Amino acid sequence: MTPASATPSTPDPRRGGHRIGIDVGGTFTDFSVLRLADGEVFNFKEPSTPADPSIAVAEGLAALMARHGLRPSDIGLVVHGTTIGLNAILQRKGAALALVVSEGNRDILEIGRGRMTQPYAMFGDKEPALVPREDVHTCSARIAASGDVITFPAAAELDALAGRLRDRSAHAVAITLLNAFANPALEQRLKGELSARLPQVMLTTSSEIWPEMREYERCLIATLNASIQPLMTQYYTRLRARLQALGVGCPLFVTASNGGTLSLHTAVQRPIDTVLSGPASGVVAAGQLAAELDIERVVTVDMGGTSSDMAVCSATRPELTTHTQLGDFPLTMPTVNVTAIGAGGGSIVRVDDHGLLKVGPESAGADPGPVCYGRGDTQPTLTDCYLAIGLLRPDGFADGRLVLDRDAALQSLDAVGAALQLPALHRPLRAAAAALSVATAKMATEMLKELARRGVDPHEVVLLPFGGAGPTHAAMLAEEVRVHRIAVPLAPGLFCARGALAADARRDFIRTVKRPLDDATAALAAQHIETMRDEATRWLDAEGELIASRGFVRSLDMRYVGQAYEINVEIGDAAFSRASLAARFHDEHRRRHGFADTGAPVEVHSV
Repeated sequence: MTPASATPSTPDPRRGGHRIGIDVGGTFTDFSVLRLADGEVFNFKEPSTPADPSIAVAEGLAALMARHGLRPSDIGLVVHGTTIGLNAILQRKGAALALVVSEGNRDILEIGRGRMTQPYAMFGDKEPALVPREDVHTCSARIAASGDVITFPAAAELDALAGRLRDRSAHAVAITLLNAFANPALEQRLKGELSARLPQVMLTTSSEIWPEMREYERCLIATLNASIQPLMTQYYTRLRARLQALGVGCPLFVTASNGGTLSLHTAVQRPIDTVLSGPASGVVAAGQLAAELDIERVVTVDMGGTSSDMAVCSATRPELTTHTQLGDFPLTMPTVNVTAIGAGGGSIVRVDDHGLLKVGPESAGADPGPVCYGRGDTQPTLTDCYLAIGLLRPDGFADGRLVLDRDAALQSLDAVGAALQLPALHRPLRAAAAALSVATAKMATEMLKELARRGVDPHEVVLLPFGGAGPTHAAMLAEEVRVHRIAVPLAPGLFCARGALAADARRDFIRTVKRPLDDATAALAAQHIETMRDEATRWLDAEGELIASRGFVRSLDMRYVGQAYEINVEIGDAAFSRASLAARFHDEHRRRHGFADTGAPVEVHSV
């Protein structure tokens, strides 16, 4: 993989001396403003509007500008992150979708990898495919494994295919042809023919999104991108219109899952790159803070209103992974390695039918929110627990703009305590303490698992909590995990918005090789790297005039022949020779797994 990254330059003062990072959460929309002249940062929070998040962005930006006396011309860049695409995928609420595949490959999504989600459940059902079988259409377009074109549909077949797609009222179409990673030209040609026949339909090809071997994963990525593209295009159109109504016409960038940012144009074409943007931004800021504090390794906890996102990162850059789950769907693109659990400040505290205390994953969200918000909800949340035991001040919440109702929180917790049959004396406080213990145990279990996977001793890391509830819960979590040190950033509730400002423009490019490592493979890898470097350069040139310095990171996905999974090996400035690449792989395998078999043959999967 070749991440191309670039650092935004300092804009012309006449075009705005302030940059604004925005993070849309389930409860609050956070704003972080950087004044370039002196580096001062000031922050702002606005209650989110889940029905249309762009409303909270516009209203919060207008209030922020009024508070700090900013004119629209003072803003030179807006960097925005949102979980709209992720939520649509998790809830399967994407566009009316169709899939076009090569003949004989119609069941690609239904077969998947042939794994059951519950392998020991005798009557367990397989998760439904993202695209129903009746909306999967075949065509005669076919590519050989070598990349040679075998067949392409005639005009009559293309007309019939377009007619079927039109009859199914598809708003978006994904195209995945066999072996398209070896030659993207055929998918592009098919896309052009269908686009001419269906001008109102959004079309996505698998080779333009992620041209990697493994048909199911490549098809799934293209399908996920197509499913959320109409939704995200509508949202970004509304957002841009609302900003322009405020007079803000500066460049708008969107945070990406790999810890970088993308221009609005790229984000519209590749919304799948942005689905994990919110958690990634916080980890980027954490890495920057770790470097400032000279901390070798931190474990981050981003505890917002709905969930807690955990990651381990160093003072160099966030840890990336190419194996992530989006609900039922595997995502094999580079993303910041974040683990999410359903425990946030808005997580609902309840007693189930068996008399057991549960915390989450259901959340009160921003509307109606916790009981203490006074908006009519009667189910207590973790925020109500914090308020009940004195960890929150009723008059100090959200910069004092929201006064919390402690009596209402205690009353709702008393009902939970009664359901648990707790003693009447201090029953609401006992229920609050019990709920916090349950949430802490859930978070500690996941954190210990993540540290163990990396062979990291909890005593060796610093806990870096942020998000609205992160620092509030940090001491309880640190005690449970036995982490000895905690570093709380300034304005932790707006840390993800700060991370959006700190991120470079960044995108990953990939080519599949799938060959044993020898001199010819090394030469082919070098050729692919140069091709991708040219492609990345053209992309950076198109991202806009804010891009200043740029850099490229070269790496290979490699494994011992016969291994099931590859590891990503950065090449740096090493020569592309068999001996050099093999040495890099053995060193990385030894670092990760504690051993290296220097006599075993090595295979290069992707560059």
